[in-house]
Amino acid sequence: MGSRGPNPKENSVRRNKHEGATEISREPQSGRELAKGLGVTTPGAKRFWRTWSESPQSADWLETDWAELEITTLLVDQLYKGDYKLAGEIRQRVAKWGATNEDRVRLRMSFKKDSVEGSKEPSEAPPEVNMDEELYKLLSDN
Repeated sequence: MGSRGPNPKENSVRRNKHEGATEISREPQSGRELAKGLGVTTPGAKRFWRTWSESPQSADWLETDWAELEITTLLVDQLYKGDYKLAGEIRQRVAKWGATNEDRVRLRMSFKKDSVEGSKEPSEAPPEVNMDEELYKLLSDN
């Protein structure tokens, strides 16, 4: 059975580039401290804040983006306290920042190839959190 359509040219060039496409560096950002006044208490929500505040996507964030991260972190805090109906809302919010590869494709966001992965050592060790214990506490509260 033959292939569909003509074979691509040897030196084909993609011509349908989008002018609104965003290319961001892979370099992690310095992040921001989580405001103590927000009252976030769960380790999962604190980890969520740290992950997003240090993400490459946050390099160009405006104050309104940081405000959205604060609100979303409060929702994540409530999720870890057992309010599971917030999961869909959280997923919609993080999709707008390019949380998954699929989200980044839809947003026409890509990472620059200039960064060499693994060249830098992590700035700090991740907090010692026993995820099994955290999950057990989360599930046993119901």
